Amino acid sequence: MDKNYAKWFLTRVKRDIKKYDLINEGDRICLAVSGGEDSSALLFILSIIREHTDFPLPLHAVYIDLGWEMDISPLRVLCARVGIPLHVEKTVIARIVFERKQEKNPCSLCAKLRRGALHKAAQDLGCNKVALGHHLDDAIETFFLNWLQTGRLDTFRPHTFLSRRELFLIRPLIGLKKKPLASLGRRENLPSLQNPCPVVGETERETMEEIVSFIVSRYPEFYKRFVTSMDKSGLWSPLPHLTGK
Repeated sequence: MDKNYAKWFLTRVKRDIKKYDLINEGDRICLAVSGGEDSSALLFILSIIREHTDFPLPLHAVYIDLGWEMDISPLRVLCARVGIPLHVEKTVIARIVFERKQEKNPCSLCAKLRRGALHKAAQDLGCNKVALGHHLDDAIETFFLNWLQTGRLDTFRPHTFLSRRELFLIRPLIGLKKKPLASLGRRENLPSLQNPCPVVGETERETMEEIVSFIVSRYPEFYKRFVTSMDKSGLWSPLPHLTGK
């Protein structure tokens, strides 16, 4: 493994895992993979993290098949390469969203159905945690979406406990920016499958991405200040469920 990776991203990820108490002995983790560059980076990075733990860390990749015609062989190759089994959960979500419901704003329904399928697959595999590939840019964009659309000053957390499912959601990449992850993908030839969704590129998140890019170009310390504000506000403090306190 390239020694530069420790300085590039591994040190940060390991620090955040400890800081937010994301991974512990006895965990069995489901990795949500879509074939996109972020989830491929998650798969690759956690395969390295597994090598640095002092305890066995079972990892299972789960791909939610929405019903599109897609070639996921590059994802299968990556999973074989890093030694993580891949489970494909077949669904008819695409048909429900775009044919039966014909939603004008289909993203919300699609996301809800995908989450349900993912959580069920995780439980079927005996996992107690689900790892998502959300990074720092995602967290900031979600913050702006919530603020501008609903007036809430909130975003997702490094960890969430789903009491109805008895599952923990963790985001080990939450402290990493998008650009280094994209660079990692190119360097390691990680798969980045094309999203076949007919509304891709037409959502509000793309607008938020433009806003964040503008702010960062004017205020380079914005990323650091955002993390500090989340930590100081308590939004990103470790959960009692995870710490046992």
